[in-house]
Amino acid sequence: MNKAVLGLIDILNLEQLEENLFRGIGPKEGWQRVFGGQVIGQALVAATRTVEADRPVHSMHCYFVHPGDPKIPIVYEVKRIRDGRSFTTRYVEAIQHGRAIFTLIASFHAHEPGLRHQPPMPDVPMPEETAQEDLQAALLQQMPEPIRNYFERERPVELRPVDYSRFLPGTQGARKPSFDIWIRATAPLPDDPAIHRCVLGYASDMTLLDTSLAVHGRSVFEGGIQGASLDHAMWFHRPFRADEWLLYSQESPFSGSARGLSRGLFFTRDGLHVATVAQEGLIRPVDPTA
Repeated sequence: MNKAVLGLIDILNLEQLEENLFRGIGPKEGWQRVFGGQVIGQALVAATRTVEADRPVHSMHCYFVHPGDPKIPIVYEVKRIRDGRSFTTRYVEAIQHGRAIFTLIASFHAHEPGLRHQPPMPDVPMPEETAQEDLQAALLQQMPEPIRNYFERERPVELRPVDYSRFLPGTQGARKPSFDIWIRATAPLPDDPAIHRCVLGYASDMTLLDTSLAVHGRSVFEGGIQGASLDHAMWFHRPFRADEWLLYSQESPFSGSARGLSRGLFFTRDGLHVATVAQEGLIRPVDPTA
């Protein structure tokens, strides 16, 4: 297991301080604020720790209230809202400096058989066909430095866009408000299904915000956008492994009032729809010289 994945598992391995009270650490890198996916993943871990293992999470709804401070741990307080015969509900507050920086409400459901349908998986190249290593390296060298640094950084989750062209110089014009990217953990994860759901929650915050900017020919990588996740909702439909390739198919149906709405579907490589995400984010244009 590589260093980045070990670091992610360490981040998700919360310290229990008391019943319903947990503490999480952040990565050692010099982040200016806490990555939203970290708080999503840790809060889901805290909620999951208070629920029977045979009752997995099926949905969660989150709000980012204040920017997190990466210099200190985050305390997660879990409130046991409901323990029913089929459903369990948990509310979690992430606390720093005596105030909530993030809230999550999650619902857990015992397995039941039922009616099924799903959307078709987009017709895109498989991850092995998106970019061979030599081609990927050549494309990275053509990208602006902030974007190249983002993709070259060692990370616990590998990102392999279906189309790299939107990141190349001279191609930042208006595009369709959609983005398809293959993702997976960069090393095998433990077999516990709860770990895979929490890792996917962590990864789901990585590229959604930028999807709402593509149609405007803008990006979170440029200096003229103040971007931040405002809320985040996620539904888990089927079992999956986050260390196997998943297609994250994203689109943005609306933006306005300095906010962009994005949603995403996760598919296994054989076309099973395993999770759905929706997020509204701040995409406020600013003057980088001001």
